[in-house]
Amino acid sequence: MQKDFKTFEEAAKVSFSDVNLLRQAFTHRSYLNEHRGETGGHNERLEFLGDAVLELVSTHFLYEKFPDKPEGELTAYRAALVNATTCAEVATALDMNDYLLLSRGEAKDTGRARGVLLANAFEALIGAIYLDQGYDAAQRFIAAHLLPKIEEIVKKRLWQDAKSALQEKSQDEYGATPAYQVLDETGPDHDKQFVVGVYLGTELAAQGKGKSKQEAEQSAARAALDAKGW
Repeated sequence: MQKDFKTFEEAAKVSFSDVNLLRQAFTHRSYLNEHRGETGGHNERLEFLGDAVLELVSTHFLYEKFPDKPEGELTAYRAALVNATTCAEVATALDMNDYLLLSRGEAKDTGRARGVLLANAFEALIGAIYLDQGYDAAQRFIAAHLLPKIEEIVKKRLWQDAKSALQEKSQDEYGATPAYQVLDETGPDHDKQFVVGVYLGTELAAQGKGKSKQEAEQSAARAALDAKGW
């Protein structure tokens, strides 16, 4: 399938000297297995490079933005900022899903599996920008598309292990440990959606959604922390 990467460049406000690097950033290994005539490589090496660039850019950004925060908290911020979930959200906003070059099998993936593919491609794209245009261009791209996510991460405490924080607060305030219960479960096996309730004693404190029970529990715990003003 021919992809119009020029359209992507215009939308993402990037301009490649070597458009083959851009194509490679979107090329999954499985695609090459089905298209033996392809001369370009897959995106795993670019992903490796982009991951390092992303970590440096985000670390410098957080160091400057939060001069009073200790190392441990900055590390937690960075982990939330550059994890697969956040990178996949940014990739989705950039419509990267429309340009992925995948095998027929991989193209059927949805949910978490597709999110991982998108996150990997996003890191590979950063690596491609770095090789094609240098560090400053990669830094500007990350600053434009990913770094603003830190506001939501800090506001919603997405950097924090919400379950641990809720357990600590609940034991202090109620002398009880939070209990989690699956309230609803929908979707096919490869793309489940869970709704989990968190109880403080007999009180349903909050609910949370996620693509796994663990993710839904964290979401419920964050919602409970917000609801209680903790």
